[in-house]
Amino acid sequence: MKIIIAGSLGNVSQPLVKKLIAAGHEVTVITSSPERQISIEALGAHPALGSVNDATFLTQTFKDADAVYTMTPPAIGGENIIENIASAGRAYARAIEQSNVPRVVMLSSIGADAPEGTGPIKGVHLVEQTFQKLKNADITILRAGNFYYNFFRDIPMIKNRQIIGNNYNGDDKLLLAHPEDIAEAAAEELQHKGNGIEIKYIVSDISTGNEVAKTLGQAIGKSDLPWVTFPDDQLKQGMSAAGLPQELIDLLIEMGQALRAGIVTKDFFASGEKVTGKIKLEQFAEEFKTRYFQN
Repeated sequence: MKIIIAGSLGNVSQPLVKKLIAAGHEVTVITSSPERQISIEALGAHPALGSVNDATFLTQTFKDADAVYTMTPPAIGGENIIENIASAGRAYARAIEQSNVPRVVMLSSIGADAPEGTGPIKGVHLVEQTFQKLKNADITILRAGNFYYNFFRDIPMIKNRQIIGNNYNGDDKLLLAHPEDIAEAAAEELQHKGNGIEIKYIVSDISTGNEVAKTLGQAIGKSDLPWVTFPDDQLKQGMSAAGLPQELIDLLIEMGQALRAGIVTKDFFASGEKVTGKIKLEQFAEEFKTRYFQN
């Protein structure tokens, strides 16, 4: 099969490319970074240099493809973030239509069922809406849980302040996902025919902030590591001090509020979805331990 992968060599795309190459497929990887071309070729794939917001480039790249994997970065640029994500979705859809791609797998997010109040997740909600209007392709939407890898960002906080936390509560339920589990699911879908428009959840484990703090803390020798719920304003100040753009800060705060309110996890539990990923929090804790002591 000729398969096109968006996402350059990111956390999901790189293991996905490796799986598809190992299965004997012809793989092209879209990247906006010229520096990534050598690494893509080293994996045995073909690089396609361009932007996922460029429908003309995507149409050319998708020509004669048997299947396409699409994703959009969770925050494209520091301004007009939601529109930038939605624009990429429209460019993908136009290219899929014009190239007559028969099979599409889209990486989405938990919470993408909600039209408002979810921060940057609203962007992929709009992309889902765009894709669901496509008529001549079998499309599988993979709503992935929060990446385990996001906790790597908390390493400086743990080292400097001996705490971990966010603006949602320690007992709020979190749907977590490992990139390897997402890549495994995407690879399986890309190699098989779909059935119209399908939505599937990819969740590796269900946990809480308190359980995350306990498990990661034990892995790094800090068994009493506490989960701290930060007031929204305090978290905003910390993000601003770290140099994040104001628009992104506001969206991240809103996403935490949505987690706190159960908006992000509501559809997963209401629809009776199950955990399908294999890599549990305890296993990720070993990866976290390695990264923690590397920094």
